[in-house]
Amino acid sequence: MRFLTRSILTLAGLITFAASVPATAEVGIGADVVSRYIFRGTDFGNAVTVQPGLTYSTDAFEIGAWSSWAIDGGGANENDIYASFSAGPVGITITDYFFPAAAPADFFSFSDGDAVHILEAAASAELGIASVLGAFNFSGDPENSFWVQASLPLEALSSDDVEVVLTVGAGNGVYTTDTDPNLVQVSLDVSSGDYFSQFILNPEAEITFLVFGASF
Repeated sequence: MRFLTRSILTLAGLITFAASVPATAEVGIGADVVSRYIFRGTDFGNAVTVQPGLTYSTDAFEIGAWSSWAIDGGGANENDIYASFSAGPVGITITDYFFPAAAPADFFSFSDGDAVHILEAAASAELGIASVLGAFNFSGDPENSFWVQASLPLEALSSDDVEVVLTVGAGNGVYTTDTDPNLVQVSLDVSSGDYFSQFILNPEAEITFLVFGASF
């Protein structure tokens, strides 16, 4: 709990610091609409989903809120907040994944058993044309699940109007069917303007998904 308290105080400190640097600060709003919400190889609901976002950012810091809401009640709903810091090609992010349906009266509960809030620390880096990400659930997840991911643009398939990226991800705990480490995402991520699509293979679960979305 002391580690959780320090993390919350750190998040509050980042918010205070970012708010004190208004010269380069920007507020952003937007939303995606996706045919299905797939996160790190896992299906979060058989439903069309609206995913709004709100950000407050400076040159190096960003504070944001992001949500996912199924329009017909068929999917998992989620409401997250995060704080990130970047220095050149390296970034660090703390995220609070919050699931409202699991917490009708337990919003302030952060125990490892209820999974109402899952707190994650993540680090990312740009390595030439490729990017890598490593993440670790340090609270709210009894498995303390980890996630590692690498993304590589496929120049041969891309053009001036279309970008194609290969993403490969592996994890354990909440990301796999038996909690053991495994490869759970191999995807082709295609974007063109405000539209994007993903063909996703989860080798461990032996399932594929095709997702389409638009950004507003």
